[in-house]
Parts: sequence; structure tokens; C-alpha cells
Amino acid sequence: MEMETEKEERRGRGGTLAIEGVRQANGKKGPNTNRQPESVDSTDNSLAVGSMRVTRRSLVRAGNPGSLELFEDSLSRVAGDPKNAFLKQLDNAPENLNLFKADMLDYEAVTAAFSGCEGVFHVASPVPIDKMVDKETEMMAPTVNGTMNVLKACSAMSVQKLIVVSSGAAVTLNPNWSQDKLKDENCWSDKQFCKENEIWYALAKTEAEEMALEYAEKSGLHVITFCPGAVFGPLLQSDVINITTKYLRYIIKGGPDIINNKFWPIVDVRDVADALLLLYHKAGSSQRYICSEHQIDIKDLIDLIKSMYPDYGYADKLVDVDYKLAMSSDKLKNLGWQARTLEETLADSVESYEKSGILLLQDVDGQPCRVPYFYRMPPIQE
Repeated sequence: MEMETEKEERRGRGGTLAIEGVRQANGKKGPNTNRQPESVDSTDNSLAVGSMRVTRRSLVRAGNPGSLELFEDSLSRVAGDPKNAFLKQLDNAPENLNLFKADMLDYEAVTAAFSGCEGVFHVASPVPIDKMVDKETEMMAPTVNGTMNVLKACSAMSVQKLIVVSSGAAVTLNPNWSQDKLKDENCWSDKQFCKENEIWYALAKTEAEEMALEYAEKSGLHVITFCPGAVFGPLLQSDVINITTKYLRYIIKGGPDIINNKFWPIVDVRDVADALLLLYHKAGSSQRYICSEHQIDIKDLIDLIKSMYPDYGYADKLVDVDYKLAMSSDKLKNLGWQARTLEETLADSVESYEKSGILLLQDVDGQPCRVPYFYRMPPIQE
């Protein structure tokens, strides 16, 4: 199942982005701006609103208060797909959740999805599971063109507010920024550096985020961009697991691949959710926010998890690199954002992984656990 899903992720063109819209119904706003942000499960490739999680291939809009409609891409089997089954088991889902198909590169489909929406969260983009064959069709077009479709559709449907989820990858890859200084919202990944090093995910995220903010300035659309670090945390389902979950699983289980001992920014999936709702309610237009509370070397991260759960194999092939990816979230904290401790995030992650069975000694196909290609160092020669 997992291998089949990974192939499907690489092929997908329209199913690479996710959004959640808040509909205005009967003259009342969908969100209650006086309540505290609800917990939302979100990785770099998924978002959950309240207790409703939306996978990467999704558009979501809220109809009447408490109602959600999920727009799945044309490659998915929607309600009958095992990866979606858990959605119908969530609280009040039978009454409040409807599933549909849509293609994110189809402007008309995106526009139709936004009809009546007051707000939109544009949540995710493709992350390469394997080595990319065609960066344009697999990465650049879905990320950049898909974002432009979202921007234009928001304008066409008079959406009042759009939050574009970018990535720390659009912040941290700047060799001209002092290594002794935390990267803040003024730091952008260097596009030429990304091209020369073939870091296409970072290039796509940087171009899409720059485009979104430029569009906001020219059009007047209320756009906020959001740059999370590596997102860990408990799972809502395990039929499809995203790339950061696979990476943390490899760190815990160990295997044959070499990984960078980077100084990494990390944030809890639930804290990402809270931050998104906080920005929706409080952030001004054309603003950029970083979301990453914890900064730690991978070796130290392994040692920390091992001290809590000593019985796993753990990754032991690390290469030191003289490059720090640390970021500052002070701007987000000034809005009132608070984060969990790293220990809580790791404990809840491991216990969730254990419960789901993804930490078994061997994968379902009997093969050793592998690092997603995205994180291997050096790249494996195929």
C-alpha cells in the first residue's frame, strides 16, 4: 500500500496542494474569532481543522458553521480509499463532511471550490519521495502554478483572506546569511544556490511564496505566508504517512542510509495547527511568519529519543555538515503563539507510531527501513 501510494504521489499533478476555506453563511462568519485556536493535525503535507484532518491532495471549505467539504484530486478514490476512511469516523463527520474530487492545476475546479468561501488555507505541495525524473511536472508546476491558481481563484471568488503555507526551506538555504545569526522573516533561500544544488523543493517553495506576496501587493488580496520547520507529532492515520514522519521513523529504526547531522528546526504538528488559526484571526496582510520552536542537531535528537525509548535501533550513519538551518519564531510568538516542549512532541510521536505499527522491525514488504530520497546524504547513485 505504501509503495503504491508513493508512486501515486509522484505522478499526481493536481493533487499536490491543500486548502481549507471558511464559508460565510446566513450573514455569520464561519470561525468564532473569540475562541481559542483548536488543535489541528498538520504536517508539511496535511492539515486538520478541529478534529478533521485533510490530506495533501485536498481542498477544504467550510459551509455552514461546523460543516466541511473535502475536494480530493482526480487520482484519488475518495470515499472508498483506505487513506480517507478515518475521515468518516471522526466526530460529527457523517453530518458535516462531504468528499469531492478536484484537480489543483485546473483553475475552473479551484474557482468552483472557493465559491462562497470567506477564507482559504493553501496548505501543501509535493515533496519528492524518490529521485525526481522531471522537476517541472513533479515539483515546479504543481507548487508554483497551483499557487497561482489559488491566488486568482481567491480574487475571482472575493475570498477575504488567504494563508499560504510555505516552508522553512524557503527561508534557510541562504549561504550569504551569517551562520551565527538565527534566520528570521527577512531571510529568503537563495534561488541560484537552490538551482546549482538541485534543491527543487526549496526553489519551488521560494518562488511560490514570493509570487504570493507580490500578488497580494498588486491585487490587494489579504495574503499571509507561513514557514514551518520540520513537522513532527502524533498521527491521525497510518495508511499514508508523509515524508517527515518517514524521516523520524528512520531515525528511530535505523537503516542503511546516510543522513546529514544538521542543526534542524522542529515544530509540533498541533502547534502548527494552532499557529495557522492564530494567523487567520490576527495577522495583517502581506506578512510572513516562521513557525519553529526547537533547534537541534540530528545526533542530539537521536540521543534524546534514545534516552526516552532505548530499545530501538536508531540511525547510526551520520555525516557532519557545517550549515545551520535554525530559524527564529519571535514574530509569531509576539502574536501569542506558544509551543509544546520537544520532549512532549517526541513522546507523543513515538507512542503514536507504536500504536499504528509503523515501527515494526521490518516494513510490510520485508525491506529495511529507508530514508526518503529527499533526506539522503549523499544522494544514492541509482
